[in-house]
Amino acid sequence: MVSLAGPSGFLSPYLHAAKFLLSRQVTAVVPAAVSSGQAAVKQRGSSGDSALIGGRFGVRYAHTDIRIPDFSDYRRHEVMDPKKSAQDSSETRRAFSYLVTASTAVVGVYTAKTVVTQFVSSMSASADVLALSKIEIKLSDIPEGKNMTFKWRGKPLFVRHRTDKEITTEASVDLSELRDPQHDKDRVLNPSWVIVIGVCTHLGCVPIANAGDYGGYYCPCHGSHYDASGRIRKGPAPLNLEVPYYEFPDESTVIVG
Repeated sequence: MVSLAGPSGFLSPYLHAAKFLLSRQVTAVVPAAVSSGQAAVKQRGSSGDSALIGGRFGVRYAHTDIRIPDFSDYRRHEVMDPKKSAQDSSETRRAFSYLVTASTAVVGVYTAKTVVTQFVSSMSASADVLALSKIEIKLSDIPEGKNMTFKWRGKPLFVRHRTDKEITTEASVDLSELRDPQHDKDRVLNPSWVIVIGVCTHLGCVPIANAGDYGGYYCPCHGSHYDASGRIRKGPAPLNLEVPYYEFPDESTVIVG
């Protein structure tokens, strides 16, 4: 039963009329709400009279018709029992958390490594470019005392087959006389062959082979003279001709690059 009390105000005439029209008498006012059933409304008029209205009312209980979500499927079995302390299983749960964290870290590091490797590989030279980075030269095609020019990586490449006289002359040069001191044996793998990049170290011109005051290379642009080992001997060039990386797979072949 529901009990409502308050000043009647403008509802007082209606409540007085309803008191006589109701066929069912309500003798008491229930002070609390119950499930849907008998209910009464008590209204006091301005004259002090009380009016009772009897009838059936639907009663809604607050917080009793709301479905509370159940998270049991997401909880660990160690903490399901409310009578057990969560501290009893803390070590096991902590170990599991550490395992998950470590596994995630390993997967993340491996993924980052793969991404970085793929990114760096995408910027590396393609197979066709790598193929052009090396050149194989048959030394048997170059007679003694002659120089041949090849194109390597867009630059002229000088391959010189030296005579015994040239080998002896270049090996006996006093290093104190050189602008860029470098012994002949440090510039060659095989004394019979001199391999240098044919670009003048002054302004990038292409020297002429078997020319100049020292019988090696001569740059006519500004008068730089190089000997048969590619070392600067005279003129404005500051450095010797560059020696690229090369190797001899056999006596008659050289691979540059």
